[in-house]
Amino acid sequence: MTEMKKQGYFGPFGGMFIPEILRTTFDELIEHYQKARQDPSFWAEYESLMSSYSCRPTPITFAGNLTEYFKGAKIFIKREDLNHTGAHKANNVIGQGLLVKRMGKTRVIAETGAGQHGVATATMAAKFGLKCRIYMGAEDVERQRPNVFWMEKLGAEVVAVTDGTQTLKDAINEAFRDWATNMDDTHYVLGTASGPHPYPEMVSWFQSIIGKEARAQMLKNESKLPERVFACVGGGSNAMGIFSGFFDDKSVELVGVEAGGKGLETGQHSVRLTSSDARIGVGHGYKSYFLQDEDGQMRDTYSIAAGLDYVGVSPILAHLRDSGRVRFESAVDKEVIEALELTIKKEGIIPALESSHAFAGAFREVSGMKKDEIVLINMSGRGDKDIFTIAEAFQDKKWKEYIIQKGEKYHA
Repeated sequence: MTEMKKQGYFGPFGGMFIPEILRTTFDELIEHYQKARQDPSFWAEYESLMSSYSCRPTPITFAGNLTEYFKGAKIFIKREDLNHTGAHKANNVIGQGLLVKRMGKTRVIAETGAGQHGVATATMAAKFGLKCRIYMGAEDVERQRPNVFWMEKLGAEVVAVTDGTQTLKDAINEAFRDWATNMDDTHYVLGTASGPHPYPEMVSWFQSIIGKEARAQMLKNESKLPERVFACVGGGSNAMGIFSGFFDDKSVELVGVEAGGKGLETGQHSVRLTSSDARIGVGHGYKSYFLQDEDGQMRDTYSIAAGLDYVGVSPILAHLRDSGRVRFESAVDKEVIEALELTIKKEGIIPALESSHAFAGAFREVSGMKKDEIVLINMSGRGDKDIFTIAEAFQDKKWKEYIIQKGEKYHA
């Protein structure tokens, strides 16, 4: 991970901007987290649990058909979709769950956008016997109904947040309000590498299991490292996970792909690191790039992928962007859907809409690379959860007929 010269800061980004009422709770979390990092048995327990409960190590798949189609670099896919609950989110929640056990807390809360973090947190809570409440923007509740269903069946209470844009940033606000009034027995399982210290560092640490595996797998399978590694970027956890394995390998270019939405010129996007709509500011307890106006008011965000629809970005990625270690691009909805469809038809693999941004970014460049070069794409999750959004984007008539028939049946 990038060096942190001042606790909680990565260059000028990060920090811990929290209400005084939460200070003791954060001090407790930092203490337990630092002890866990210094205890080899903690990571051993974590890896053991992930291997028996969540299919780790996840494999790397050679995308031979896509490689032949583009006639450029060889394309490999890191299969985080094969994790339990279908995404990289399990890595973080299981790690935080083990910390919850050490702290003796009995209740967890979380925010979620795409719903994958919510499902993962609800799953962890069920396994560890914890009470669980998930905050989710009302907009996201509607477009991610399958995940809401599973969260509730796993025993979690799902709260639809109707404030603001009714998306991820509003869910985070509500989760912090809950925590401020339930500190004694509650831990906030923040889902991405953002937020106040120690969350950016801590979430990245748990997600680093992706990069550690990927680097070793590439050397074992191909006897070389990839020339470029692609990951989608919302808050930043899956990108930090895969990138962390290659930070010290200067020959490996790291590329983050943000949600271009309907285009930067429309203002309907979630691009923080390559957009004139973004400015350095403080929000959700940390300093980073946020989509905000000249008065510091947060702008509305948009993405076809609910998990990328966030107003801020990891302070670690902000520092890596300014230092030049990570290059950032964006992909618009049309490119994302095209990349998703191509991957489905060529490889029989169904990426989540979030992950499809990384595919779109890679597909844009791979043809211009040499055939003996390698591109590695982090497939952060699978597309099951996006069936409603994907079917609508594909304008699938049979799916539309199915939904109408189901609606008529329920109203009969």
